[in-house]
Amino acid sequence: MDYKLIALDIDGTLTNSRKEITPRTRYALLEAQAQGKRLVLASGRHPIGVYPIARDLQLDRYGGYIMSFNGGKIIECATNRTIVTKLFPREYLADIISVLVDSNITVITWDDKRIFANNKVNDYTYIEKDVLKTDMVTVDDFVAEIKFDINKILLAGEPQELDEYQKILSKRYDGLLEVYKSAPYFLELMPFGVSKGSMLPLLLDKLGVNRDELVAFGDHYNDMTMIGYAGLGVAMGNGEAEIKKIANYVCESNDEDGIANTLQKFVLK
Repeated sequence: MDYKLIALDIDGTLTNSRKEITPRTRYALLEAQAQGKRLVLASGRHPIGVYPIARDLQLDRYGGYIMSFNGGKIIECATNRTIVTKLFPREYLADIISVLVDSNITVITWDDKRIFANNKVNDYTYIEKDVLKTDMVTVDDFVAEIKFDINKILLAGEPQELDEYQKILSKRYDGLLEVYKSAPYFLELMPFGVSKGSMLPLLLDKLGVNRDELVAFGDHYNDMTMIGYAGLGVAMGNGEAEIKKIANYVCESNDEDGIANTLQKFVLK
């Protein structure tokens, strides 16, 4: 198969355990683009946390795309133009805050440049701040302060407590929101129907690429729909067991150049 598009989750997939792209993986991705393949950085991150990687991999030169917020915003790197955006329904914010009132969970969202968090900041909140390398504003009245359009809500907390609230929120917002883990300590709340796998077809249609010509790499639950949709869905060796079950191929871990090895085997000429 002549694969034309390569979709890459970032954390736990493209970057290793030190949050770095290894030289071998970087070279393989640059070589793939030189051979005419396009890259899509498909991440739960805010775009500001994806742009440095996009620049490093030269997506603007080779016609690549950023798919941030798990597909909630798709950006064309060559023009920096947003071609798709899906907004979080603000009418649910007050109810979400009320459900979490007795928890120790941080509620997080973003404007164009900053992180906004409620007043229950915990250690996991700072993981997001460190990834984005931007300012964080802590607010007492989250609903009143969030007056701008948003693409998603992120909940940060102890894995066990998040598991409990995932069950509660999934039931409460069944058919209204997407609720899934992107890390043991992060729970994503997305507009209904928005996921990496559901938004990729919009991009493929624009590019005239068939799903059989798509390779997708991921490691966690928010990558499941993307891996299931792709012609070649690849689970990282460090990925969740459920991801590996649905993947077409399981590669080495993110610390063992799993992406580079897979590209060498299936994609590079």
